[in-house]
Amino acid sequence: MAADRLPSAFAELEPHAETWCLPTESERWAQRLSSTMPEMQHFYDDFFPRVEEAIEYCDKFPLDDMPDDAVNLLHLIYSLVMVAMAVEIMHQPAPTDAADAVMVRTGEPRP
Repeated sequence: MAADRLPSAFAELEPHAETWCLPTESERWAQRLSSTMPEMQHFYDDFFPRVEEAIEYCDKFPLDDMPDDAVNLLHLIYSLVMVAMAVEIMHQPAPTDAADAVMVRTGEPRP
């Protein structure tokens, strides 16, 4: 079994960590496009009720000195933002009427 990626207070979200703790927006976008709506809905339903608590947890640390588990939690928050658009508005992984929508960055804010 892999080591826990998230803070212990968020242990119930650990099943989502391998899929959604992604460090870049491009990776999160690719994961969204390759996921099914039931997979994204499950992640959303599990995490959305705790997102404010997760933000408060991450806010306890300076961005340039976060422990790894908090960075992973922050990446999970970023993924929730990416998934929320598909779940709440589009009801499908890819945007509609967007031709071949892609998301490519040459640099990203860290963490």
